[in-house]
Amino acid sequence: MPRYGASLRQSCPRSGREQGQDGTAGAPGLLWMGLVLALALALALALSDSRVLWAPAEAHPLSPQGHPARLHRIVPRLRDVFGWGNLTCPICKGLFTAINLGLKKEPNVARVGSVAIKLCNLLKIAPPAVCQSIVHLFEDDMVEVWRRSVLSPSEACGLLLGSTCGHWDIFSSWNISLPTVPKPPPKPPSPPAPGAPVSRILFLTDLHWDHDYLEGTDPDCADPLCCRRGSGLPPASRPGAGYWGEYSKCDLPLRTLESLLSGLGPAGPFDMVYWTGDIPAHDVWHQTRQDQLRALTTVTALVRKFLGPVPVYPAVGNHESTPVNSFPPPFIEGNHSSRWLYEAMAKAWEPWLPAEALRTLRIGGFYALSPYPGLRLISLNMNFCSRENFWLLINSTDPAGQLQWLVGELQAAEDRGDKVHIIGHIPPGHCLKSWSWNYYRIVARYENTLAAQFFGHTHVDEFEVFYDEETLSRPLAVAFLAPSATTYIGLNPGYRVYQIDGNYSRSSHVVLDHETYILNLTQANIPGAIPHWQLLYRARETYGLPNTLPTAWHNLVYRMRGDMQLFQTFWFLYHKGHPPSEPCGTPCRLATLCAQLSARADSPALCRHLMPDGSLPEAQSLWPRPLFC
Repeated sequence: MPRYGASLRQSCPRSGREQGQDGTAGAPGLLWMGLVLALALALALALSDSRVLWAPAEAHPLSPQGHPARLHRIVPRLRDVFGWGNLTCPICKGLFTAINLGLKKEPNVARVGSVAIKLCNLLKIAPPAVCQSIVHLFEDDMVEVWRRSVLSPSEACGLLLGSTCGHWDIFSSWNISLPTVPKPPPKPPSPPAPGAPVSRILFLTDLHWDHDYLEGTDPDCADPLCCRRGSGLPPASRPGAGYWGEYSKCDLPLRTLESLLSGLGPAGPFDMVYWTGDIPAHDVWHQTRQDQLRALTTVTALVRKFLGPVPVYPAVGNHESTPVNSFPPPFIEGNHSSRWLYEAMAKAWEPWLPAEALRTLRIGGFYALSPYPGLRLISLNMNFCSRENFWLLINSTDPAGQLQWLVGELQAAEDRGDKVHIIGHIPPGHCLKSWSWNYYRIVARYENTLAAQFFGHTHVDEFEVFYDEETLSRPLAVAFLAPSATTYIGLNPGYRVYQIDGNYSRSSHVVLDHETYILNLTQANIPGAIPHWQLLYRARETYGLPNTLPTAWHNLVYRMRGDMQLFQTFWFLYHKGHPPSEPCGTPCRLATLCAQLSARADSPALCRHLMPDGSLPEAQSLWPRPLFC
C-alpha cells in the first residue's frame, strides 16, 4: 500500500485545468485527506485541555507555551501516522488550499468527526469513550471555526514543515488606541490614616461543582476527571474518594461548597464578594448547555442563600461554556453564539447588577459598575484573551472591542478622580501575546487609577507584578491570583479574603492584606469528623511584608531567590497546604519565581535580573502555566 505522502504528491493540482469542477484538488480522496490534516490540527487545539487533564500532577510546573509548543509536540506523531515524510512545501500549500475551498463548499461535520475520533484514539489523546464524546461535542464548532478562519496555507504548512515553508503566526500583533490625554506623574497611594475604615472582600474562584461526585469511587481512574459515577471502584489496596473531596484529579460535591459558604462566619463579615467563575466541573467531554445552565443556576442560588444581602460581582470563567473555552466574539450569531450563556447569566445575576452592567454582559460577558462612590469595578471576560479559545482563530484582534472599552472606562474614572478594581478569570500573563501586551500597556498608563486586580484560573496561590514599559524595572501594579475552591488537582479546597482600604472620601481602595482559608481534607475525611475551614495564612505576617503594594511583592520574589526556607513556605502555600511530594528543585523554583514577575505573556526580559547566570531558557521550559484549568 502506498504511503499517504506519495499519494498526496501524485494528486496535487498543478494547474487550474487539472482541478475538478468544484475547484478542489480533483479527487474526493484528496479533499478528505486534507480534512484529516485539518482535524489533526483542530484536535491538537481543542483537545489539549483533555490531554493535559489526563496527566498526573507533579511538582514541576507545566509549560506555558500555548498552542504552538503543544502542536509541535503532536505534529511529529501525525507525520508518522499519515506518512508525511515526503510531503513537500508546494504539495502542502496546495493541499491546504483544497482544505479551505472544500470546507467552504462541503463542511460535512459527521465525516470530519469520524476522522477526528480515529485520530484521537490513534494518538492516545484521551481514553476512547472520551475521544468519542468530546469530538461529537466539538466537531460542529470546530468545522465552523475552520471554515471562517483566515488561516492561510502558508501558516498551516509553516506549522507542519517548519519556517522554511511558512510562518505560523495567526495571532498577529495589534494595538489598541490610548487617549491623547497625557499620563499624570506616578503617585503611589498614601497609607490610610489610623482607624480608617477597612473593607473585607470575599473572593471565590474555580468552584467546579461536580454533580456526579460519588464517595468511594476511584480517584485515579483513566478518565480526565475521577471520583464520580463511571469512575469505577479503586483496587482493594487504595482508598476511594473521600466524602468532602479528594487529593486527585477530582472536583467537589455540592455539600463541600455548602460547607464553605455556611462556614464563612469566622472570616467575615464581608462588604462584597468578587466571584471569578469556573462553576462547572472538568468533565469537558460530555457537557451540554443544559448541564452548564444547571451549574450556573444551582451555584448562584447557593451563593445567594448563604450570603444574603451582601452584593456579589461575578466574572465569566472559561468552563462556563460548552464546548469548554468556546467563546465566540459577538459578531458570531445564531446557534454558534454565546447568547444562550450571557442571557442566562444576566437573568441569574440580575439581583446583583445594574441595568447598564446587564446590557454589556448580554453582549460580551463583561461590565462595569460603582460599588461605592469613588470606586469603579470592571469585570472582564478574559476568554477573549485565551490561548484555548479556538474562535479567536477567526480574528483575535481585541475581541468584542473589550480592551478599547476598558480604556474608555479607565479614562472616565481618571477624569472623575475615581479608583478602579478589575476582576477576571484568566490572569493577563496567561493570555495571547498581543492581548497581554496591550493590557500591560493599559495598566501602565492608568497606574494611578487602577487600585487592584484580582484573578483566578490557575487553582494555585500566586501573583503577577507589572513594571513600567520603559525600563521594566519599576513595579507599578500587582495582580492577585487567588487559589481555587476545588481540589483539582491534588489540592485542599480554599478561598480568599482581601482587606481593602475602605469606603470613605479619598480612599485609595488598595489591598492592605489578604487571608487564605482552607479545608484540610485529611482531617475532614476522617469518619465522623466535622469539616472545619481554617485560616491558612495572612500575607503580610507570613512573608514579612511592609505593605502589599507592588514593590513589596517584587522584593519578595528576590528574597525567595536566595532564601530557600522562605521559598518553601511560599511553595507550601502556593498549593494550599498540600504540596506535591516531589521537591521543587532549582529550575522549578526559578520558573515559579519568574512567573510571579510575568504579568505580560512571552516576555522573558521580565526575569532577566532573576537569572543573571543564563539559566533562563531552562527555567522557562518549566514555567508554571497550568493548562488544565
